Amino acid sequence: MSRITRVEVHVFGFDAHNLGAVRGAGVGAFGYAKGARTRISKYAVIVMTDNGLRGEYVTHWVASGSALGQTLMLAPYLLGKEAEARELIYDDLKRQARQFDHMGHGPLDIALWDLHGKKLGASISELLGGYRTRLPAYASTYHGDRNGGLDSKEAFAAFAQQCREMGYGALKIHGWNDGNAREEAQNLLHVRKVVGDTMNLMIDPACELRTFADALYVGRACDEANYFWYEDPFRDSGTSAFAHRKLREMIRTPILQTEHVRGVEPKADFLIQGGTDFLRSDPEYDMGITGAMKIAHLAESFGVDVEIHACGPAHRHCMSATRNSNYYEVALVGPDTPNAVPPVYKCGYSDQLDCVGKDGCVPVPTGPGLGVEYDWEFIGKNRTALHVFE
Repeated sequence: MSRITRVEVHVFGFDAHNLGAVRGAGVGAFGYAKGARTRISKYAVIVMTDNGLRGEYVTHWVASGSALGQTLMLAPYLLGKEAEARELIYDDLKRQARQFDHMGHGPLDIALWDLHGKKLGASISELLGGYRTRLPAYASTYHGDRNGGLDSKEAFAAFAQQCREMGYGALKIHGWNDGNAREEAQNLLHVRKVVGDTMNLMIDPACELRTFADALYVGRACDEANYFWYEDPFRDSGTSAFAHRKLREMIRTPILQTEHVRGVEPKADFLIQGGTDFLRSDPEYDMGITGAMKIAHLAESFGVDVEIHACGPAHRHCMSATRNSNYYEVALVGPDTPNAVPPVYKCGYSDQLDCVGKDGCVPVPTGPGLGVEYDWEFIGKNRTALHVFE
C-alpha cells in the first residue's frame, strides 16, 4: 500500500479571448464579447506517496473560490492515509464536508484514481470496466448574449447547423439569463425548425426562469419541438423534487435534474420522489469518480439514464464505463469563442468545439490513470498561489 505524504494545490490563471461576462460571475455567466480578454482561474491538485507515486488533476469547472476553499480544507485529511483506500477516503471526506456543498472533494478523489491507474499501468476506464472507446457528444452552448454572438434565435440556429456539419448529433441551448419565457420558447422552436430532425436538441435554462408558470410555458414549447430533455428550468435552483414532479405531470418532455443536488443519497431521494426522468452526475461536482460511479449505479438500479455534466478526462472515463448514459457534454461552446477550460494538455487532449470527430464522438484517453499529460511548466508560469500540505 502507498501512504500519502504530500498534497499540493496549485492555483493558476489563463486568458480566454472573445469571452466576457454576460451577467454576474462564474463560468455560466460568460459569453461572446468580440475582442474581450477574460482571465480565468483554475487549480491543480497533486497527491504524492511514500513510495514515489503521484496522482494529478486539473480542474475544469469547480475552480470557484468556494470549491478551492473546500479542497484546501479537505487536503490535510489525506495525509497518512493509504492512497489505494479511495472508498474509505471518500467516506471520510464526505463527513468532513457535511456542512458545505462538497464541491471541493471531487478533484482530490480524481487525483487518487489517477495515482492508482499509474501505479497499475492501466487507464481509469480499464479500472472501472469501461468498454466504450468513443462517446457520442453534444455541443452545449454559452448563454445567449447581446454582443453579436448567440444574440438571436437565428444565431442559435446557425450555430446548430455549424455543429451538425462538424459531426455533432445533438446540441443543448442555454438561454439569455433574462428569464424571458417567450424569447426562450421562440428560440427553441426556431432552432428545431431549422435543423429539422437531423439533431437531438436539449434546453437548459440554468434555473433562469422566474416562475413555475414560465417553466411550464417553455416546457410545452419543448413538447411541440420534440426536445430530448428539459434541464434546470426555474429558480428553485434545481432542488425541489415536488415542483419538478408537478412539471413532469404537465409536459411530455423528459426532465433532467440533480446537477445541483450533491451526492448519491440526495439524488436517490429526488428520483424516488418523482422529481426527474434522468439523473445528473459529475466527477468534479459529486465527490469524484468514486461518487459519480455510485450515481451511475443508482440510476441503473432504477432503470433510468444518468447524464454526465460538463467535460474533462475524468468525465470521459466515467462515461466509458456507464451503459445508461447518452451523451458527453462539450461545454461551453459558441461561435468564435473558446471553451474556457484550462489549456494545460501536452498530449493533444481537447474539449474545444472541434474535439468531436465526423462520427459525432470524442475518444476516451487510453494511457495510465487519466491518460493525459499536463503542462506543468505552463501551470508554474501562470501560478498565483501554491498550497502544500505534508
